[in-house]
Amino acid sequence: QVQLAESGGGLVLAGGSLRLSCAASGRTFSSWAMGWFRQAPGKDREFVATISRGGSSTYYADSVKGRFTISRDNAKNTMYLQMISLKPEDTAVYYCAATPSDWGRVRMDEYRYWGQGTQVTVSS
Repeated sequence: QVQLAESGGGLVLAGGSLRLSCAASGRTFSSWAMGWFRQAPGKDREFVATISRGGSSTYYADSVKGRFTISRDNAKNTMYLQMISLKPEDTAVYYCAATPSDWGRVRMDEYRYWGQGTQVTVSS
């Protein structure tokens, strides 16, 4: 199985940037496609981005396309989410997740393992 831990969240002004990291345990990280989700207070958890096992294929929610970049370094067992031009509506707890399926999965029930989440707060 896979254990995931997010880090890098914090408080930033609108227009600023943050880089989130997701550290995975074990030696089989490269066998899992990965994704980022987020959940704002009172809202359902929503898809943000996904990346293939080798990192060559990515897909983004329309709300973050052009501003967020998902990447992974399999040698370091780590996935990243680089966020620029942040908006107040990006405020949420961000979750890292792993799926045994192919890349491009956008539903929560397609992911097997989840991190504990990291808070991102964007102020205006």
